[in-house]
Amino acid sequence: MRAVRYVGQGESRLVEMPIPAPSEGEMLLRLRCCGLCGTDLFKLDHDAIPKGTVLGHELVGSVAALGSGITRFEPGQRIVVPHHVACGECSLCQREGETLCSTFKENLLSPGGFSEFILVGKRAVERAARVLPASLPDAAAIFMEPAACVLRGIDKAGLSDVERPAKAATTAIVLGCGSMGLLHLLVLRALHPGIRVAMSDPIPQRRQLAEALGADTASSPETLPRVVENLSGGLGVDAVFDTVGQPSVAEEALPLTREGGSLVLFAHAQPGARLALELNQIFRHERRLVGTYSGSLQEQRRIFKLLTAGRLDPTPLVSHRLPLQNFQRAVELAGQQKALKILLTPGEGDRARGAS
Repeated sequence: MRAVRYVGQGESRLVEMPIPAPSEGEMLLRLRCCGLCGTDLFKLDHDAIPKGTVLGHELVGSVAALGSGITRFEPGQRIVVPHHVACGECSLCQREGETLCSTFKENLLSPGGFSEFILVGKRAVERAARVLPASLPDAAAIFMEPAACVLRGIDKAGLSDVERPAKAATTAIVLGCGSMGLLHLLVLRALHPGIRVAMSDPIPQRRQLAEALGADTASSPETLPRVVENLSGGLGVDAVFDTVGQPSVAEEALPLTREGGSLVLFAHAQPGARLALELNQIFRHERRLVGTYSGSLQEQRRIFKLLTAGRLDPTPLVSHRLPLQNFQRAVELAGQQKALKILLTPGEGDRARGAS
């Protein structure tokens, strides 16, 4: 089979590898598509993975072979499966810290999603793999894992089950209109059709797309304070979701939240990056500063229900479909902010929706 392996200094190469054989309880998938994630880009940019690594974890595949003991799946079925599954038993898991569990850190996709065949580990087969219904396209299903990460942040901000009278409508700001920022918008809308959401991004085309996808308004970062004033009636918003990862952005965002509001940090920052915040802005106004970076099986189950029910449709975020051999081009497009979500496929085609 062919797979995209990391060779160092930010570069990857398409190589030939043996097709792995599933052992007891394991499943072999044939790649249908795998999404290029911001975490993949961060690891490449910072040379943060060993040489020989095959990245890719936003995966949809079809069952190619099954190890002994598996009765829940059949050859040919379309499958969505995450790469991390917590143990469910340790003290962190028992305290709703599944994404911090040491077992969670194990990658259960071998060699990785950017390969023509992927071996799925037993724990993921037993607890996390899902058969896709015919009504759910691959391009929607690959968002199950990243949308679950978004949902976890929304939960931590206290917005998942908010019910308020009409005079106290829920409000939120999403900083950044890249694929993850726009995914925040779509998940917020799926949970709360009446929520008021403002988006911020320096790129006009991305702001236009945000409004087309349902944002109440999308502005440049410079005009955001005035937008918040209008959106919240001067009170500040219930939550700000930072998908940018720059200290100055987070520092300027905290005062945009209302008293008792939340600032959710949802982005990789440069190593050693630090925040300079006035402590009394948090203490005296009972604001919450929350970090969240991944999603558990519970959030994945909830997202899968939203996807299959048609309440969440992230397919407009897919801007490009590229074959594995064009992996470096995908990285360049994403790095230059000329793409949103890029799907890597095993095919030879090279198609783009044209979004930027």
